Amino acid sequence: MAKRDFLSLLDFAPEELSQLVERAGTLKRKFLGDRSDQPLKGHTAAMLFQLNSTRTRVAFEAGMSQLGGHAIVLNSEDTQMGRGEPISDMAKVLSEMVDIVVMRTIKHADVIEFAEAASIPVINAMTSLLHPCQLLADVQTFEELRGPIQGKTVAFIGDGYNMCHSYINAAHQWGFNLKIASPEGYRPDPQILASTNNATLVETAEEAAENVDLLVTDVWASMGHEGEEADRRAIFASFQVNEALLDHAKTEALFMHCLPAKRGEEVNETVLDDPRSVVWQEAGNRLHTQKALLQFLLE
Repeated sequence: MAKRDFLSLLDFAPEELSQLVERAGTLKRKFLGDRSDQPLKGHTAAMLFQLNSTRTRVAFEAGMSQLGGHAIVLNSEDTQMGRGEPISDMAKVLSEMVDIVVMRTIKHADVIEFAEAASIPVINAMTSLLHPCQLLADVQTFEELRGPIQGKTVAFIGDGYNMCHSYINAAHQWGFNLKIASPEGYRPDPQILASTNNATLVETAEEAAENVDLLVTDVWASMGHEGEEADRRAIFASFQVNEALLDHAKTEALFMHCLPAKRGEEVNETVLDDPRSVVWQEAGNRLHTQKALLQFLLE
């Protein structure tokens, strides 16, 4: 059977994504009860991180362990990639030694090049273009609390960067409606936006939040935007998520943030702890969706 990669939500069929989220729920119940099942015993994952990581690294590393496998974490300074070894060469070497690779890098082209050269599955653990693993956890969290996300309305408010791009892909794959509010000059890639009829741009954060089932934001200056922080704080000031903005959404609406958050910037000091916020459950579900993804690709 040909190997599969997970570089984008579009790499899987909608029904496969739904199966992953369903499997994540099963794994979560096992995590809270009997953990004796270890289907990945004897498997090894190499985790290549050219960028810092907390939730992604812990979820994949702990997930491999809980499923009976083993994870090796390699930062840039730990590999010859940091000394100029071609990406394709590294991919071929690791394909001889491990069963799967989890890769986080700025350039999306790097993870594509790696996957094309590798004979084992490759997971995109975030690039500047996409963050597909986060969306699995977000959908799991929403559906645990509110039922199917299909047909719902979601607002993404803030930088039209990797999280926004993956929300556009998710709107297409899960069939929900997405409203995006970003400052001019910081809106999502036009090609990605044009890839679905499920996502639309609006002018203000209030317009995006109006009557939605889920409201999502992300930091204003992501990795790769170093040195732009002060300018972005001024440009994005009217796009902060706070309780007043959440009041525009439906009464039962949820709020999510992939974290880490900068309180006082894209969120105020208190909204993460608002009863409508589910950011801690969302973060915890990274563990279970990533376990489901590992098992799917390896089995």
